[in-house]
Amino acid sequence: MSVGAYAGATDTGRKRRRNEDAYVVAPPLFCVADGMGGAQAGEVASRLAAAAVEEADPGDRSGPERVTALIQEANRRVYERANVDPEASGMGTTMTVALVEEGRVAIGHVGDSRAYLYRAGELEQLTEDHSLVNELVKSGKLSREEADQHPQRSVITRALGTDPDVDVDAFPVEAHAGDIFLICSDGLSDMVDGEQIEAILKTHRDNLDAAAKALVQAANRAGGEDNITAILFEIVDGEPSAREPDEQTRELAQPSIDDEDTLHPEDAVAPPPPAAGNGPAPADTMVVAAADIDAAIAAQESPAAPQAGMGRRLLALAVIVALAVVIVVLVYWGLAR
Repeated sequence: MSVGAYAGATDTGRKRRRNEDAYVVAPPLFCVADGMGGAQAGEVASRLAAAAVEEADPGDRSGPERVTALIQEANRRVYERANVDPEASGMGTTMTVALVEEGRVAIGHVGDSRAYLYRAGELEQLTEDHSLVNELVKSGKLSREEADQHPQRSVITRALGTDPDVDVDAFPVEAHAGDIFLICSDGLSDMVDGEQIEAILKTHRDNLDAAAKALVQAANRAGGEDNITAILFEIVDGEPSAREPDEQTRELAQPSIDDEDTLHPEDAVAPPPPAAGNGPAPADTMVVAAADIDAAIAAQESPAAPQAGMGRRLLALAVIVALAVVIVVLVYWGLAR
């Protein structure tokens, strides 16, 4: 088994001026990184991580151990840069890596970028999002439909660069001839659901370049709230494809360095939830500490919020009554004079 056709596409989306996604297409190695941080730090983080994956020497490791070593090296580089460069402080990135070796595809994963497998006309999500809303879904506090619309759906619980070491999900997938693997940033998966992705891959099964472009177009048609990156590769019998690695690796449609940033102005602060009836607003990625997850789950089911709302209503009523009393007193005093 080896890599046959492959393709990559990326786009800034409709809400951002700069592309903070980076990717590697260097068969048999593929990678997507989605950066986060104020100013241009997200771009720095994702490109540092992508460069590390492509350049690092994992030694004699193979399979899941190899992709774990690559991601750990990427984490080390991003963490060190964040700690020596004040302008990069607090930056981080997600990362999803796929490595084709000896009839298997080793997947390594941190964050909420995703890996999918398209086999025999059906799409399967291989990775699990390291996100707050996914924790809420697993605990039964949110339905999957509610999670898709949750204002904090971009809050992740793991990222590269925030700690000296990172916990990597790594596992092998047995590959079959004809399998198509997709790795993507959440700019695609948040905008285009699994059924739509599956339909696009069915339509463009024999043209992965067209499939990658169609996925990006679908995300933009749905709102394009974030940068969008989609990498596709096919598993075939026989020798690897003779096609050269993608020349755009890590050089992804970068607008001018002087372009205004469209990230939330306060680094690592989530924007307010959308107003009722307006649908989900674009949310900037941020990392929440693991210690805060339980508190967030408890808050989801806590009666404190309704009680707080009742308290505010009672306070407003008291203020209105007090004002009415003052008005009556003033009128009476004026008539008495």
